Amino acid sequence: MKKIQLEILGLSSSQSQTGSFALVLGERDGNRRLPIIIGMFEAQSIAIQIEKINPNRPLTHDLFKSFAEQVNVSITEVLISDLKEGVFYSKIMCTDGEKEFELDARPSDAIAIGLRFGVPIYTVESVLSEAGIILSDLEEEEEESEETATVKSTSSGSSAKEPLHQTSVDELNKMLNEALEKEDYEKAAKIRDELNKRN
Repeated sequence: MKKIQLEILGLSSSQSQTGSFALVLGERDGNRRLPIIIGMFEAQSIAIQIEKINPNRPLTHDLFKSFAEQVNVSITEVLISDLKEGVFYSKIMCTDGEKEFELDARPSDAIAIGLRFGVPIYTVESVLSEAGIILSDLEEEEEESEETATVKSTSSGSSAKEPLHQTSVDELNKMLNEALEKEDYEKAAKIRDELNKRN
């Protein structure tokens, strides 16, 4: 079985399912993309790891990593192994130094855990050929989502939405602190990116 390495290209709100997110994986040495619809909690967990944001309290995937380290188990890779009736299946490949074993997992959980261990993500040709999409379709969707990305302004209690690039640095810092307190890490990452652009 030939494995194909993937990398995370993006994470955006799903246009087809409310409250869900599209995690887009790309073929490392090719042009195919693999979008996977995931839940809000898993999307948040993946986003804070990608953005290197430290939550106030450990999330479930952080807890899994701490537990695995305490019992001397390490993760070697994540494999998106199958696609049946529109549902993706994956495995977390583990070792305790003497024997190797695998754990069945949802791809969103497997990827969130894999990111914390810094291991590669793979799939197989059958999955990529069945569910892969062309890059040009993806670029149009990303442009649309970037144009509509706005955050509520907190100045003077206004509920009007205001694009981040039109918000003052002081206001952005205040919004960042509020987002972190509410554990809204996706919003915090967007605000932090806007602040970084200005520095």
